[in-house]
Amino acid sequence: MRAVWWRLLGRTADVIVIVVGASIILLTIPGVRQLGASLLASAGVAGLAIGLAAKPVLSNLIAGLQIALTQPIRLDDVVIIEGEWGRVEEITGSYVVVRIWDERRLVVPLNWFIENPFQNWTRRSSQLIGAVSLMVDYRMPLAPLREELKRLCDEAPEWDRRVCVLQLTDANEHAMQLRVLVSSTDSGRNWDLRCRVREGLIGYIQAHHPDALPRWRGEIDRSHPATDEAFIPASPEPQHAPSPEDGGPRRRGT
Repeated sequence: MRAVWWRLLGRTADVIVIVVGASIILLTIPGVRQLGASLLASAGVAGLAIGLAAKPVLSNLIAGLQIALTQPIRLDDVVIIEGEWGRVEEITGSYVVVRIWDERRLVVPLNWFIENPFQNWTRRSSQLIGAVSLMVDYRMPLAPLREELKRLCDEAPEWDRRVCVLQLTDANEHAMQLRVLVSSTDSGRNWDLRCRVREGLIGYIQAHHPDALPRWRGEIDRSHPATDEAFIPASPEPQHAPSPEDGGPRRRGT
């Protein structure tokens, strides 16, 4: 990647040197001095027009040089772009191809990586710590749940034996929020480990502490017991046609 950009930069510099050198040579010859000045001026105007027209290309060119020199991304790096998780599959002179986890391809211009923040999960190392959140009732004892988490991590081939922690991070009027932190050697293994731990802990709670599952609580006020008659709707009054028998106005001809 870096060699390609240095080659492209060298060719661009060659063209600039040739045009400027030819203009200077013509300026030293009295008979064609005006031609050299015109060539130099026209080259400057043309360069300005081309620069304005090719601004996206030039921005990608400069971004490519920066990426080649600083290497914020490399091939096979795991990145998060616009909420999409994927691996860098290809880096070209104008764009980067990211292979999404579901086999889609995300094509991103080079200057996007310079102008926008993104996550690189393998910049220095591929090791990763993942989090699993659980909501449980206040009846759940945490000590046996920590022992079960340790057992699940010990049996999981994805665990790298660095981090295996259960923490109570929040609580509200309905339940407690638990956070589990587990570590793996790479993001793929960490995803599998998080799924394994989440499934194992929920199964343990269902089997050994079913009363600790999240629930809603309420209180019924029985200080004023209500009778059944209070819930019986009153019968509507009978309605009659406005006839003489019902005391209504007498109709003509009767």
